[in-house]
Amino acid sequence: MTNPIPTLYEWAGDMKTFETLFDRFYDKVLKDELLVDVFKNMSPDHRAHVAHFVAEVFGGEKLYTTQDNGSHAQMIGKHIGKMLTEEKRQRWVQLLLQTADEVGLKSDPEFRSAFVGYIEWGTRLAVINSQLPELPIAETEPMPKWGWGETGGPYIPDSTTKPS
Repeated sequence: MTNPIPTLYEWAGDMKTFETLFDRFYDKVLKDELLVDVFKNMSPDHRAHVAHFVAEVFGGEKLYTTQDNGSHAQMIGKHIGKMLTEEKRQRWVQLLLQTADEVGLKSDPEFRSAFVGYIEWGTRLAVINSQLPELPIAETEPMPKWGWGETGGPYIPDSTTKPS
């Protein structure tokens, strides 16, 4: 018997859903006075890599780890030394949630709760890791997996892969 509960990825739609979300989102980021300096030199593939990463974390195709040759450690490594602030984190989240509404990302309470939970968790880790001079995890750390309501328990600084 198959699991009747879809993954967050399945519920959201498909890879095109995530690619559209992050494409439109980064259009906003590049026009935002607070965030433009952080992202103005991003690679042309950045939008797709982030879409693939989040889709994979949500239970979708593993394009980030296969097609993009990425890993959780590599994603964390992109933030090392960036010295991100809470103000920038909040603006990033605000723009992403605004874009999610604009592109018609599912808005039911359960999905949005899980989506916002992941975005909050991930962006807070990005700020923490951006203050570090070197990667805090091994390259072999698994990709995070996010579902409909798991929590990782209390934050422990050396366990940036929780929940899994």
